[in-house]
Amino acid sequence: MIEDRELRLGLERHWAASDAGDFELEHEIYQENAVLEYPQSGERIRGRRKIQESRFVQPNKKRFSVQRILGNGDLWVTEFVLSYDDVPSYVVSIMEFANGLVARETQYFAGPFEPSASRAHLVDRS
Repeated sequence: MIEDRELRLGLERHWAASDAGDFELEHEIYQENAVLEYPQSGERIRGRRKIQESRFVQPNKKRFSVQRILGNGDLWVTEFVLSYDDVPSYVVSIMEFANGLVARETQYFAGPFEPSASRAHLVDRS
């Protein structure tokens, strides 16, 4: 059985490789028959090589800034900021592991928005 520590280290390598544009290392974390889903666009990509190609052909300059990684066992969540050509998106990646590799990943994206004036007195700005 793969230990949580090993999975976390694998995730850290994955996100560092994603940020560095190392498409081979970035995709070592996926099973050959892994599935990647983007619910907001309705896309489902089947297979590690197709997932890798979908990211390779993406024309924008990408940067990844991991905010936190949480999980244990076969379920891990990463929150990160993904900037395409310096425009940030806030992303949650949910990865489901089987036999130490990602079998399914679902990514949710959100753009930045202005805070509501109605709650300004209640919040600390980050």
